[in-house]
Amino acid sequence: MLLYTKLAPPKVPKRRSRAGCTFCKEKKKKCDEKRPQCARCAEKDLECTYEVAKPRQRRKRDPSQAKLTLNHQQERGRVFGSGQRRELAVGDVSEADCFSPIDSRFDGRSPMDFSIATDSMFSPIDHGSVVYEYDEIADDGGHQIRDLVRRNSGGCVASQARSLQPDLAMIAPCPVGSPTLEFISPSFSEFSDRPNRRALVDHFCNVLSHLIVFREESGNPFQQLVLPLSYRSSPIMNAIYALTSAHLEYRGVETPEKSPYFHNRAIQGLTQLIEQQERVDKTELLAAIMLLVYYEVLVQRGRSSIVDGHLKGALTIMSCSQEDSTPATLFLERAFRFYDVITALSLGSAPLSAAPAAGCLLPFPPLDAPAVSPLSNVDTLLGMATTLWPIMHRLSTLLSLKADIEKASREKQASKSAVLRMEFEATSQAIETALTQWEPCLPPNIVVEDGMLRSGGGEDIPEQPQLRSIVHNALAYRHSASVYLYRTIYGFSPHRKVVQKHAHAALVHCSETVAHGGPMGALLWPLFVAACEAVSAEDRRLAQRAFVGIDQRQGMTNIGQAWKIVEEVWNRLDDMGEGAYEARDSDIWRKVSADMGVNIVFG
Repeated sequence: MLLYTKLAPPKVPKRRSRAGCTFCKEKKKKCDEKRPQCARCAEKDLECTYEVAKPRQRRKRDPSQAKLTLNHQQERGRVFGSGQRRELAVGDVSEADCFSPIDSRFDGRSPMDFSIATDSMFSPIDHGSVVYEYDEIADDGGHQIRDLVRRNSGGCVASQARSLQPDLAMIAPCPVGSPTLEFISPSFSEFSDRPNRRALVDHFCNVLSHLIVFREESGNPFQQLVLPLSYRSSPIMNAIYALTSAHLEYRGVETPEKSPYFHNRAIQGLTQLIEQQERVDKTELLAAIMLLVYYEVLVQRGRSSIVDGHLKGALTIMSCSQEDSTPATLFLERAFRFYDVITALSLGSAPLSAAPAAGCLLPFPPLDAPAVSPLSNVDTLLGMATTLWPIMHRLSTLLSLKADIEKASREKQASKSAVLRMEFEATSQAIETALTQWEPCLPPNIVVEDGMLRSGGGEDIPEQPQLRSIVHNALAYRHSASVYLYRTIYGFSPHRKVVQKHAHAALVHCSETVAHGGPMGALLWPLFVAACEAVSAEDRRLAQRAFVGIDQRQGMTNIGQAWKIVEEVWNRLDDMGEGAYEARDSDIWRKVSADMGVNIVFG
């Protein structure tokens, strides 16, 4: 019950300032108009520019405009872009041309798919500077890079709106095209006001994020978990820019801003975050570091140990963090486990983390993944090798343990050498037995019949090619791990029957992985290990075919460098001959890598 009334004071009319900075005006946000940089631009580390405020002038309406008929409006649509009006025939633009990173209706589209005239729709900023220049590939009959990228992307444009984190969903509501096509929001405009940087985010979502995961039936985890963090974190955003630019540069695409520039900015931002200590979000730190690990693995600059340094930083964050685990932290920790083992196997060092117990690594699914799915036993980053990974972790410790034994023997430490030798023999025998017995755990109600995966009822399954590729990937890891054990650890001759048996099996599985067109992001290590031991012409053809397929699909620097090392290893094996092999030649590829002056992480 209202006991008294009071007249409300008259509302003060709102006066909107027209002297704000360019960025705030584009975002339609209130600007504090501080010079030389407003608070919003300072927070987002953006260049703050101010335009000269022009006096308002009323424009008289042309009476002839009112006489436009509906038919004429349907014939012509007005599109504003590049600071001037451009007109396109309505028949040239369909609803599918207007796309959003969070709308599933626009799957498979990319700014690289459109002509220059249509590109003007997606940016209010001048396109005078070309974002991409596509050079012809001499080895591919003159096909353009963008055709190769589009053909190999093989996934949806971005995760659906229900799969995104709430903060990103609110930041980037799905833009609905105007009936007159006058106002169309630029794709990924919530991340940057620069067209070339928006194109980098597009490439990250549409191409790169699909190349480094096994499973994404309900959305890509890099888009669902990592990309939302980048909106409020400049180090993560710059790390994404650096990774994407490096991937495009390797594929021959010219970009206005080079990957080292973004990499340096990401490193500087990461240093500032670390200096904040307790005030920083540990997930943000971990995401920035892991993206920089992906970058270093991709660019492979000389004999660098930067990857190992980044992994040590990630382990420190994971061990010191007392915060509750989130899907983002669990996903990033899984990425750390993968690169920890792969780096140890690549560089011959011991892994930084402790070996996971058998059965403790459960497959990490994408957000909103269905509970019952043919992909339920497939991990996002490890594929069907999740149960194999504890064995792989222990395998990666043997080379450093072997080095400790040799050091103790040289220093005449008999007792220490004996203890280490007993540990080495027990561990290596247990690993050999485990590798012999291991089999990939197929999804429920999935069986293998005549080399084909089928459901329990005998009918085909829609995910047949992808699942077959994932199974072959896991089996390739198993056989290449045996090759690594016999050659690198035991020092067997490459011509020994057991080495050639597992090398041939691994190359067959690698070739089948490529042939079925499934995920290949983790295939380089098993392919490289088996290819280095290929002696017969048949196995070398299998290796070459697999390398060509994975290089066309992935487009990473370390793949091309690995292939050069393999070719040189084959030359040295041929010159050496079967009878001239010695135990000290167990790792010929490491000598070749040292001669070339490179360290390759086979991730």
